[in-house]
Amino acid sequence: MIYRIFSLCLCLLVFSAFLIPEKVEKKADKVIAKFYQTDTFSKEIITFSEEANRLTSSEFGQDNFFKITDGDTFLGYGYIGNAPSKTATFDYLVLFDKEMIVVKSKVLIYREEYGGEIGSKRWLRQFEGASSESEELKYNEDIIPISGATISVRSMTKAMNELFVSLKELQQLNLL
Repeated sequence: MIYRIFSLCLCLLVFSAFLIPEKVEKKADKVIAKFYQTDTFSKEIITFSEEANRLTSSEFGQDNFFKITDGDTFLGYGYIGNAPSKTATFDYLVLFDKEMIVVKSKVLIYREEYGGEIGSKRWLRQFEGASSESEELKYNEDIIPISGATISVRSMTKAMNELFVSLKELQQLNLL
């Protein structure tokens, strides 16, 4: 009996770990609606095989990568990620145009007392125009550090670089 309860709890934990929290998804949807100036957009989830996902350093298995359309009009792509901060994690959204170039990035939920400055529009604009064809973004060269947010700045920079490398790998496999 205890084994069954443990198994059920483990299954529920594993299943819930692969879902984007509703609060994060709602915040992402608001950003998408505002950016594209439409409330009628839809998201078409892009999935990859487990094998392809294992080849990438970014996670593509949580319904977190999608095409954004408004009716028959293709608007771009979106990616919802999660990165570590000092003692917790933060959720972020990256919007790409049709050529997979970053047009917007947004920190959706930041769970630390310090370092939330990485959520500022001004700081996040540094990622706009970057793509899988870009050179690796370097902390303190391409990406401006923020006093009191060093760990989060480095983490966001690393997450973006890993996303670009992952997208390039998927493109080379003709999966994008």
